[in-house]
Amino acid sequence: MPAKPDTIVLIHGLYLDSRSWEGWADRYSSRGYKVLTPSWPGLEGGVEELRKDPTPLTKLDMTKIVDHYDAIIRGLETPPIIMGHSLGGTITQVLLDRGLGAVGVGIEAATVKGILDLPLSTLKANFAVLGNPFNRGKATMLSPEQFRYGFTNTFTDAAANAAYERYAIPGANRVLFQVALQNLPGASATKVNFRNHARAPMLFIAGGEDHIVPAKVNEHMVKKYGKSSEAVTEVKVYPERAHFTMIQEGWEEVADYALTWAEEHATARSKAAVG
Repeated sequence: MPAKPDTIVLIHGLYLDSRSWEGWADRYSSRGYKVLTPSWPGLEGGVEELRKDPTPLTKLDMTKIVDHYDAIIRGLETPPIIMGHSLGGTITQVLLDRGLGAVGVGIEAATVKGILDLPLSTLKANFAVLGNPFNRGKATMLSPEQFRYGFTNTFTDAAANAAYERYAIPGANRVLFQVALQNLPGASATKVNFRNHARAPMLFIAGGEDHIVPAKVNEHMVKKYGKSSEAVTEVKVYPERAHFTMIQEGWEEVADYALTWAEEHATARSKAAVG
């Protein structure tokens, strides 16, 4: 019988690094899991270093990032639980489509190729980057006000300011442009097979007050994945939560739900594999 997952891989999104998972990593470690929080390639220096010198962000593209996590996961002894936030959720979807992972969870997951949703609030939250096509090869730091709109719009002023100071880093502009333009003709690193029956179970967790990835986008993605009659795909919406749900007050409830769902569906899939 396939082994129960003993490892969780947490993948961060744009404008953040692996520090954004610190609470979840500690919580899951206390449950006995080995928790890996690798940053996107080149971002190992951390928040303060990347603010001083964002050059590593200018060298990234989606192919390089996805392949980075692909190699990490293939190097593990057993398939892990994979969780990704925002663009980390896009990466999670691609990795699961490649046959990796025992189960996946997308926390306010951004889209993959084939999902046409691009809400006005998403464009507004990313206008500092997308508003200037000539800065594609650069890295852009959001202002506190821009970060507040996109990530912490339901936070108190004090909590929003603290989140910005501790977690915000410049965005990798090329990566954002690639995802924003992923539905143009041609190859894309975010392409998946929505009819992939062999894919691991996948949960989307959405925030009802999320400006970057509104809940309706995650709900639409679940319907799109419904083209597979065998691979499990579900969505859980938390009506009052913003995009940075991993640190928002009450995050523990969200983290526990994600883990419980992942454990149950990974176990059920393991039993089915030998049934």
